[in-house]
Amino acid sequence: MNHADRAFWLDSPGRGEIREVDLPEPGPDDVVVRALYSGVSRGTETLVFRGGVPESQHTAMRAPFQEGDFPGPVKYGYLSVGVVEEGPASLTGRTVFCLYPHQTRYVVPAAAVTPVPESVPAGRAVLAGTVETAVNALWDAAPLVGDRIAVVGGGMVGCSVAALLARFPGVRVQLVDADPARAATAEALGVGFALPADAEGECDLVVHASATGQGLARALELLRPEGTVVELSWYGDRTVGVPLGEAFHSRRLTIRGSQVGTVSPARAHRGYGDRLALALDLLADPALDALVTGESPFEELPDVMPRLASGDLPALCHRVRYDDPGAGTHA
Repeated sequence: MNHADRAFWLDSPGRGEIREVDLPEPGPDDVVVRALYSGVSRGTETLVFRGGVPESQHTAMRAPFQEGDFPGPVKYGYLSVGVVEEGPASLTGRTVFCLYPHQTRYVVPAAAVTPVPESVPAGRAVLAGTVETAVNALWDAAPLVGDRIAVVGGGMVGCSVAALLARFPGVRVQLVDADPARAATAEALGVGFALPADAEGECDLVVHASATGQGLARALELLRPEGTVVELSWYGDRTVGVPLGEAFHSRRLTIRGSQVGTVSPARAHRGYGDRLALALDLLADPALDALVTGESPFEELPDVMPRLASGDLPALCHRVRYDDPGAGTHA
């Protein structure tokens, strides 16, 4: 194969670059994927970009097709949607999702790609990894009909959780965030919105995804006695204070961790492939387009990532577009 394929690498914390890559020859069980879109999951990827992955978590944080090591140089990312150019007849020409970094074309085992349903536009399918996280969180949380639920933190993961909860019958869902601009996102997703000070309490369940100590403290305050906070935040190398004094013991509150790297024990029989396929099916809902808050060409990633990391470019999911007609064509 003679290609001018390119990938985005974090050269060192705070500095990214686009490098040319040589694709390996595909084996009989591989597919060649030409990228259409990829997504920047702002929370995790900007943590990686600034070099904030603690050494103890270097192994746990590895992406499936990561190259290099933290803090860098490293090729990192896991929200890629593309078209299968070569591979088994059942996949050739299909739009697929893959947990692959930002790269124009790539070769992976056929088992590593999941077909995108025809009901889901390719540009929306970049959300599959995050909706999968939300599915796993709700398997852990096990909300019931009629529950009073708050989602504290209106980032990409929190909004995905809120979007799925909006479909539960009789559930009161409130997205809680310090940014008033998230009210419009909540409206698009079909859930309520409140600033932290105005949030409704006596919640049966609170999903926390703000990645701040203040958010976790407020999540605990919003619970009814014996209620549960499901903690989805990833704090990286930061230490966070948890208010375990005050009413924590007398109200018999619970804080439970949830992480997408393991299929929820409540649905352990389902497996990773089944969970991702479910997430892609759920993306047929056009309301989820509200989670894609920006888009730029692949070539601009070295300039875009620092702006996402600093907050200069506000984003839930920032979508990367691969539309250079000369990228990765056959020679």
